[in-house]
Amino acid sequence: MEIRATGYGHPDAVRLSEEVQQEYVRRYGDVDVTVMHPDHFEPPAGIFVVGYLDGEPVACGGWRAKEEDGAGVCRGDAELKRMYVAPSARGRGLARAVLRHLERAAVEAGRTRLILESGTEQPEALALYASEGYETITKFGVYKDHPQSICMGKSLVGAEV
Repeated sequence: MEIRATGYGHPDAVRLSEEVQQEYVRRYGDVDVTVMHPDHFEPPAGIFVVGYLDGEPVACGGWRAKEEDGAGVCRGDAELKRMYVAPSARGRGLARAVLRHLERAAVEAGRTRLILESGTEQPEALALYASEGYETITKFGVYKDHPQSICMGKSLVGAEV
């Protein structure tokens, strides 16, 4: 897979983001209402990538810098967003490759921890993150009070990424 930094507003990123939103509808009954804007993923405050197989966009993900909020989000945090692999390309390790690429980019940008919000209806995502060293953290964001929300984080300080 070739991973390209496209930005969040790129047509391939938009298409895959729309697909992941439909995945949320299937699993949770609605789209993710977290405010997202292409500017959030502009270096050095963030990055958004698309993974291509044979020239076709099949995977995506990004991170954006977060501000310390005194309620669990810490200085140096970056939030993972829109991690997704198209159904036709699943089971090949592409999500893991995108995740590791994003971790390296976060380290290069001086970020010290990656955090994310997922949910109970995404067991494959939760298993991936746990296998990569992510642990449950204090809930944050739009869904912090939602019972299906699960937040995880991984320190990038001294981590092999």
